Amino acid sequence: MTNLRIPIHSKTKALIFDIDGTLLDTMQIHYKATQLACAEHGFDFPLDFFYATAGTPTHEVFEMLGKKLNINANFKQAAIDKEEIYKTLASEIKPLGIVEEIVKHYHGILPMVCGTGGTREIATLNLEASSMGHYFETVITCNDVSNPKPHPETFLKGAEFLGIAPEFCQVFEDADLGLQAAKSAGMIPTDIRLYL
Repeated sequence: MTNLRIPIHSKTKALIFDIDGTLLDTMQIHYKATQLACAEHGFDFPLDFFYATAGTPTHEVFEMLGKKLNINANFKQAAIDKEEIYKTLASEIKPLGIVEEIVKHYHGILPMVCGTGGTREIATLNLEASSMGHYFETVITCNDVSNPKPHPETFLKGAEFLGIAPEFCQVFEDADLGLQAAKSAGMIPTDIRLYL
């Protein structure tokens, strides 16, 4: 028996982790960067919209917001600026304890990958800043797929890399779109928000 606060399914043979808001406690940092970038461009980014689109690549989220707000602003540049601001906040990036304990417990026991809607650059920054990168076999980012979450491609590529059938992969997520992707992939979805 383990003292892990999030249960691991009995048929699990591989673990797949979302990064932002799941493996790492970065959502407030992302929102801070988003608000700073938006302020420079003269508009506000609603918090509810931010969380509703969690897991979607930044540039797509900003395009969606542009259509929603129907205002004259350079949303493409705002998305670029947001990512640049986020990089300056790297010192604030920390692992999320309840997920970190799973990673450390199963390191060397079960194969693990990350599957994120973020870019390769931001995923690498996150994992390096948090000292968590060495635990994972690979990282699948939005740069590696044609269809980001909620499409299952991100997680299916992770399973394919490991050579493990999707039904034996347990996915850890904090966002509805990511959980939808895990279900569509035929994997074991785990909503970490239930354990916070």
